[in-house]
Amino acid sequence: MKEQRVNSNQVSLSRRFALAKRLMDLVGATLLLALASPLLLVIAVAIKATSRGPVLFRQERLGRKGTRFRLYKLRTMHVDAEDVLRACADLYDRYLAGGCKVADGEDPRITAVGRFLRRTNLDELPQLFNVLRGDMSLVGPRPIVPAEAVRYPEFTATLRFVRPGITGPWQIQRETSADYGRRAELDRQYAATCSLRGDAIILKRTVIALFRAAFGGTKTTADLHRAPAIRSSDPVT
Repeated sequence: MKEQRVNSNQVSLSRRFALAKRLMDLVGATLLLALASPLLLVIAVAIKATSRGPVLFRQERLGRKGTRFRLYKLRTMHVDAEDVLRACADLYDRYLAGGCKVADGEDPRITAVGRFLRRTNLDELPQLFNVLRGDMSLVGPRPIVPAEAVRYPEFTATLRFVRPGITGPWQIQRETSADYGRRAELDRQYAATCSLRGDAIILKRTVIALFRAAFGGTKTTADLHRAPAIRSSDPVT
């Protein structure tokens, strides 16, 4: 009986945490969108004025309990990105040799506005709508594409418990290795130990990292957030 009471308390605490985390997401995302709305409008105009195609990039990702949702980003690539890449044989060979990734500075698929958005992480702003919809959280594991689940089977268990986040433990690490095992381990640790205090610390470190990226030219959280081996082959819709 005593063991049942302990389990009941743990479930109760988990529910209270989930409610508190959701409330923090709703309040935080609403405030951030209100503050960012004028900036989003300016960016949308710049995207439409400098390249053809939609303002938003939509891509299917895996959410809590393995459900699929459409993740939103500001478009940073040309709509004919793959044709542009394949037009240069040498660059395409390096793209394949580099794990389907090209450095932003020499990637012809990325628009001029897109380079700025990626460097400053502003292309992630529309994900605040995903937070309001309940697809994502401000803080959580990486939102992976379904095809990554084959390389990342451990992630399925992690996503049963928490929503993916705009930022999270992997994004604030200084490591730059694209090792999926390490990413899965960090995300599993987050799922097992997440707390409001921990989320606040991650958000604070994310803001610091963004300022360093914007003004110091260092690697941004977005560079680590992307799915380079999958994303480039997915259509912009």
